[in-house]
Amino acid sequence: MKACEGRIGRVFVMRLEDGDVVPECIERFAEENGVSVGQAILVGGIGSGDVVVGPRRSEERPPDPMLLPIDGAHEVVDVGVLAPDEDGKPTLHIHAALGRAGQTMTGCLRQGVTTWLVGEIILYEILGAKLVRIQDEQSGFELLEPGNN
Repeated sequence: MKACEGRIGRVFVMRLEDGDVVPECIERFAEENGVSVGQAILVGGIGSGDVVVGPRRSEERPPDPMLLPIDGAHEVVDVGVLAPDEDGKPTLHIHAALGRAGQTMTGCLRQGVTTWLVGEIILYEILGAKLVRIQDEQSGFELLEPGNN
């Protein structure tokens, strides 16, 4: 395990509107407001897009992601970790549980999804934590790399 320590800075409460794209709009807000590291929590509705629901074959590297399309409005709750990529751009790794008509889909929203009517977000800024997302050639993922504080 790798870890570093930080402390809570500013707390932002946001309302996404119909058609806003997650994670793009959260990353843009973070960049415009100087938030480099943080945690995002979202509740609301998702209307369209694709969810990464796992690798096609667990042993394959880099993995071939399985994508499921969102077929209409879904209730959503999600949580994500914001950290800068190797160029310093805030990048959000966000997973969600989406529900509709008694069925639930869970996965990563990195491919992008659109808000349906409203999304409510709390973004907690984390100060003093030295983090970077580094491209890992074996997995193909941008992995969180905590530094020494």
